[in-house]
Amino acid sequence: MENLIQVFLLSMTPIGELRISIPVGIAVYQLNWFPVFLISIIGNMAPAIIILFFFKKFSYFFSEKFSVFKKFFCWWEEKTKKRHSEKIEKRGLIGLAILVSIPLPLTGAYTGSLLAVLMNLPIKKSLLAIFLGVLAAGTIVSAMVFLGINIQNYLGWQTFVGLCLFLFLIYWYIKIIQKNNKI
Repeated sequence: MENLIQVFLLSMTPIGELRISIPVGIAVYQLNWFPVFLISIIGNMAPAIIILFFFKKFSYFFSEKFSVFKKFFCWWEEKTKKRHSEKIEKRGLIGLAILVSIPLPLTGAYTGSLLAVLMNLPIKKSLLAIFLGVLAAGTIVSAMVFLGINIQNYLGWQTFVGLCLFLFLIYWYIKIIQKNNKI
């Protein structure tokens, strides 16, 4: 039970979210995948719900009281909108779900719910889009954990590390090609 609580708390962290909680629950604590998956989804959605319903009130309150918070919230809002709003404006709530479903740092439920608030998207529809995105991200992360465990069990950890390095090199090469084609 203590390990499930730790999985729940890990899924609530801003950077890690369920990208950390699912691998830790399955690979480190060796818990059954379904409770880990379910607890991670619930834990990842909890901060998103709080952000959707209370972020504006919180930011207005602290911005009025402290100028430091006002500067910080303005900077954060501007940076977040600049980085992600184009994707959301093109695709709407489907774009929000896609953004949340990508299991990379700065693309999860925190970013999605913050964007929904900053872009004044409907809360109920945003909540559904974020939930679907978190569900997809959890499925992707779980599949990757099982793939990694199976590769490690049957082929050894060296093969797993080599495969990860190979995939990273392919990704890096594609990014270089894309960068050169834009110039």
